[in-house]
Amino acid sequence: MNPRDSWLLFALGSAFFAALTALFGKLGVAGINSNLATFIRTIVILLVTAGILSLRHEWTRPSGLPASSWVFLVLSGVATGLSWLCYYRALQLGPVSKVAPIDKLSVAIAIVLGVLLLGESLSWPLAIGGGLIVAGAIVIAVF
Repeated sequence: MNPRDSWLLFALGSAFFAALTALFGKLGVAGINSNLATFIRTIVILLVTAGILSLRHEWTRPSGLPASSWVFLVLSGVATGLSWLCYYRALQLGPVSKVAPIDKLSVAIAIVLGVLLLGESLSWPLAIGGGLIVAGAIVIAVF
């Protein structure tokens, strides 16, 4: 595989681990507060990421990061936290087979935001694929 296309392997890995996240999350929120479950998950992510940074010797001084990176990473962290809180509560209340696909509407929303806010081009395959994701989520939610 061409190194420029390695994004695809990471994207597939993300999808695989997101599926495991849904499964393990559903099992993990059984009988406990969903906000506490999110907090525990966050601590684990912090420790795993710190371990990877340490093993790869990738720690750098945060003061060297541009201000815009800080702003957008903080906003991303807030959005991630709110997403996880909603996701774990949804898993606690509903079946993983419906919650996880509805959560993936984020893909279609990201396509629209990428086009509107980042100036990314919208191709027919991208529009059709995004539309199919929305259609699939509607079918799953309604039927």
